[in-house]
Order: sequence, then structure tokens, then C-alpha cells
Amino acid sequence: MIIDIYTHIFPDRFFQELERGSPKLGNMGKRLRSVRKLFDLDARFKDMDAIGEDYRQIISLPNPPIEDIAEGEEANNLARVANDSMAELVAKHPDRFPAFAAAVSMHDVDFSIREAERAIKMGARGVQTFTNIAGHPLDEPRFRPFFAAMAAHDLPVWLHPARTSSMPDYASEPRSRFEMWWCFGWPYETTIAMARLVFDGIYDRHPKLKIITHHLGGGMIPFFDGRIGPGMDVLGARTIDEDHTKVLSSLKRPHLEYFKEFYADTAMFGGKYGLPCGIDFFGEDKVVFASDAPLAPIPVHVNVLDQVLGELKLGSGVRRKMMVGNAEKLLNMMFK
Repeated sequence: MIIDIYTHIFPDRFFQELERGSPKLGNMGKRLRSVRKLFDLDARFKDMDAIGEDYRQIISLPNPPIEDIAEGEEANNLARVANDSMAELVAKHPDRFPAFAAAVSMHDVDFSIREAERAIKMGARGVQTFTNIAGHPLDEPRFRPFFAAMAAHDLPVWLHPARTSSMPDYASEPRSRFEMWWCFGWPYETTIAMARLVFDGIYDRHPKLKIITHHLGGGMIPFFDGRIGPGMDVLGARTIDEDHTKVLSSLKRPHLEYFKEFYADTAMFGGKYGLPCGIDFFGEDKVVFASDAPLAPIPVHVNVLDQVLGELKLGSGVRRKMMVGNAEKLLNMMFK
């Protein structure tokens, strides 16, 4: 069995609601609709059947974040429609989609908490949010009640990167070029969000909080453990306009340990060389299989993980953890 914990879907009702009332969407909706398997279930199921194992997907919305394209009640309504639509898919196809990650609008934290509770009653096993909320970092104090609520539910937060070409590579330019905002910008976004949450003390407040980081912890945390660990031991020494010298002493544990509290998925576009590094850093109990389907091919993710597990001489027990067991622990549900 394989539980693909991070896949995306673009339900018809949600698309119709987007087109009706989201002027900030631009042509993004039409571009997403060009990815047929985001909404064509027959084509999607054909891909799923080709895996050759009992393969199931946990579904969530794709980019763009609701908060980037709508505000106020319009954004709240989009989240409701998305969750109603995904709940219908889970109810209709439980052997394909056993659960979903709820959509929220973090413009309104109180609404997001209530909507998460409503969605959980309909089959959501956690909530997806993004690495920044319309440019605001997740470590802003106003978002703390949201994370507290998810910790109380003992269900995960799926953390998805959010960055666009409007964020330039260099200060002299108006926009990012060559899709660097996506290729390297998304791993950077994820890494920064993780670090900001750690240094803000989120795991001291909520030691059991579950956060699933896309693309194996952003793809940067394991590789840069030296810079993040010993390199940040002198946090504050490089900064002259703000006092960070008491940040590390305010934490209950060495700061690098907190980064290993995150869960990391295997959605690496079939990349091989980062997987051993990520598995070693996060550990076999904190890595979960994901393909980012249908925005990336499923078989290559299965094959490369099996190849890496073989090279690391990790047996079938570890494979089952990453393919099923760790997802069961995260989602508090058993798959048969």
C-alpha cells in the first residue's frame, strides 16, 4: 500500500467560484485548468491504477493561496466551497481519496479555526496553509491561535511554499527571471518559514505539533545543517539594528533539534541525491511519501525512493513506514 500524502486537486465547483468572484486570479485559473488531471478524475485514476499497488491520495488545493487572490468573506467562502468539494470527493471515492487537507483563509484566523473544525468533521485530517500569508510571516503572533488549535486536534498542518515571479532575484529588477522564484524560491520560502517558527518557539509552546514540510523540508534544511546549527550558534552577532542575542537562550533545547520535529515529504520531482540526506536528518519516522501529483509524475517518486532505500540497505519495514505507517500516525487513521 502507498499513501501519497501531498497531492493536489482543483474541484469544478471551486474553479467556478474562483472565476465568478476573484479578480486577483488573473489567468492562473486557466493555467491550472490546463493540467487536466487536476480535475479530470478518469485521467487521474488511470495514473493511480498504473502504480500497481494499493495506491491512495490525500488531496489538497494547489497554488495559488486563497489569501493571495481574495479577502474577507469572499476568501472565507472560497475555503468553504473548496472543503465542501473535497469532502464530496472523499465521500464518493474513499478508496482513492481517504482524506483531505482542509483549505482555510488565514486573513481571518478565527474563521480558519472554525472552518478547520467543520472540515475535520467532513473528512479532513488536517489543514493546508502556506509559508506566507499575503506576504506576512507565519510567526506573527496573530497566527498563534491557529497552530494551538491544530495541536489540540492532534492533526497536521501541511506547509506549502508560496512565492511568485513578483518577488525578484535581485533588488535592481522588478521580477524574478527563468522561474527561479519557483525552482529555488520555494525551497527558500519553506526553509525560512520553518526557521522563523522554530526561533519563535512554536515547538516549546506545542511539543506535539505536526507540520508536514513539502519537498523534504524545503530541500535545504538537511543539507545546510551546519549553517543552521553551529552557524546560528552566534545568532544576533551579525545583526546591528535588532537584538537577537536572547533568542537561543529563550528556547528550551538546542535550536537544531527543533528542525527534526518537522515531518518531511519525498516530493522532490524524482531527485535522488537529496533523499539520503533528508532521510538521515529527519529520520525514518518523520519522512512520508508524496509525489505532488498530478503536478509531478507518481512512478518516478516511487522508483527513486525504492532505489535509495535499497542503496541505504533499509528494508521493507522502513519502506512501509514511509509509504503508510508514518501517514497513519500523522493522520490518526488506519489504512487497510
